[in-house]
Amino acid sequence: MSVAQDLPPATDIIFPPGDIESDEPPLESDLHLRQIILLLQCLELWWQNRNDFYAAGNLTIYYSQRQLKSEEFRGPDFFVVRGCERRPRKSWVIWQEDGKYPNIIVELLSPSTKATDKGLKKQIYQDTFRTPEYFWFDPNNLEFAGFQLVYAQYQPIEPNSQGWLWSQQLELYLGVQDNQLRYFTAQGELLPTPEELAQQEKQRADEEKQRAEQEKQRAEQEKQRAERLAAKLRELNIDPNVI
Repeated sequence: MSVAQDLPPATDIIFPPGDIESDEPPLESDLHLRQIILLLQCLELWWQNRNDFYAAGNLTIYYSQRQLKSEEFRGPDFFVVRGCERRPRKSWVIWQEDGKYPNIIVELLSPSTKATDKGLKKQIYQDTFRTPEYFWFDPNNLEFAGFQLVYAQYQPIEPNSQGWLWSQQLELYLGVQDNQLRYFTAQGELLPTPEELAQQEKQRADEEKQRAEQEKQRAEQEKQRAERLAAKLRELNIDPNVI
């Protein structure tokens, strides 16, 4: 009997349930997944020494007034909650988190979600979540906008000269670079990914090594010149040590 015949039919294979308690549908595309990972990695690296926040992507937020997970839940593509314990969670349950809602939400637009992201979700984040800042970004056509809660109403955040939008909640700019949504410091420096940071550190190490080699070569050249000069002085019956 062949190995293939020993395997059970595909319908008999039962996959174990995931550890994440989320009601969110699969992500729209690979671009959306990579963008979420990028936002998470860069912020967690930037805040690596902080323990007072929680950041997640495509995770369900349960906010039922009756404390039921079967009703009233939404799953932002990316969100950050400040003033909470930094630890892994299977979902964000408002009544288990001292009533805390996200401080900032980013939705990644797609043809199937654009209307909801700009309409119903925006209304919920404004009126129910009272989330101070809401951004959306389309990884395909690079549409980017941000809103700040002012007197209980979302008002557009004005871009700077580079088209970046300032987030008071993160104390960072969000802006599009190389077709991706990235963070920038108030001084305009790009927040690196772990890979970019490692590459920068390697480049700095290589430059330091190169400078050390150059210094070593210069020192050797100076030593050789001094030795030639001393030899020449001795030829003239001059002791170089008494000069």
